[in-house]
Amino acid sequence: MIRKYQIGVIQMDTRDNYEENMEAACKYIDEAAAKGAKLVAFPEVFNYIGVEPREAEEIPGGPTISLMAKKAREHKIWIHCGSISEVNPGGEKRYNTTVLLNPDGEEVARYRKLHAFDITLRDGTETRESDRMQIGKDIVMVDTELGKIGLSICYDIRFPELYRYMAVNGCQVIFTPANFQMQTGKDHWEIILRTRAVENTCYIVAPGQIGIKRGGKSMSYGSSLVADPWGTVIARAKETAGVTMAEIDLDYLDKVRRDLPCLKNRRSDVYDVIKKEEF
Repeated sequence: MIRKYQIGVIQMDTRDNYEENMEAACKYIDEAAAKGAKLVAFPEVFNYIGVEPREAEEIPGGPTISLMAKKAREHKIWIHCGSISEVNPGGEKRYNTTVLLNPDGEEVARYRKLHAFDITLRDGTETRESDRMQIGKDIVMVDTELGKIGLSICYDIRFPELYRYMAVNGCQVIFTPANFQMQTGKDHWEIILRTRAVENTCYIVAPGQIGIKRGGKSMSYGSSLVADPWGTVIARAKETAGVTMAEIDLDYLDKVRRDLPCLKNRRSDVYDVIKKEEF
C-alpha cells in the first residue's frame, strides 16, 4: 500500500458542450499528472450539464468512461470519474453513477447515487431528482493500493450513517463529487464535509462544480476541498475551474485514529449501523 501520495481534485465549470467539457477534463488530468498526482478526482456530472439532459451512457463502453480509461493508462494513474448519467437497463430513469479506474484503465468500483435530491427551498424553488434518476441500492467500498476507498455523490453527504458504515468497515478515503447549489452550499457544504471527516476520522475528497448552469437557472457553489481526519481543510480550490493538489497521508490517519479512537469507542452493544441485505 502507498502510505503517502498526491491527488488532483478537479473543479469544473461543466456546460452544455460535451466535446469542450471532455477537452477540459483531459487538460486537467494532464496538469495533475504532471504535478505528481497518483489519483485524479472529478465532480458530479462532469461530462455534461445543460437545460436538457444528455443521453445516458453505457458503462462500460460509453464515450466518457472509455476516454477516462485511456487517460488513466496514458499517465498510469487512478481516475475517480466524478459522476455521469448511466443507462438503466431496467427502466427509463437513469442512474447517477461514479466509476473508479485503476492505472490500467480498468473499472475497480462503480457506485450509483443512493439519495435523490428531492427538496423545496424556503424561496419555493423545488428540485425533484427522483423524477429522472433511479436510485442505487449498494454501498460501495474497495481496497486499493491507495487505501480503502468509499464512494458517495453530492446529496449523500447529508446522511451520516452512510459514512459511518463505510468508516467502521475500514474506509480511509471517501469521495464526494458534487454539484452543490449556491443556496445551500454557502451555509452547509464545508461544515458537513468537515463533520463527516471528523466523526469518521477519515479523508473526505470533495470535487465540485462551479459557475452558472442551465442557461442561468442555477449556480453551482464550487469550493472543492479536501478535509483530513482531524477535520482540517488541507486543500481548497480557488473560485474558478482548475486543479487543486492535496496530500493523502495514511500514517497521519492512523495517528488520528489512535489519538482519538471514537470508532473503537462506539457502543455497538447498544446501537449499530448496518447495511440491509434486501429492501
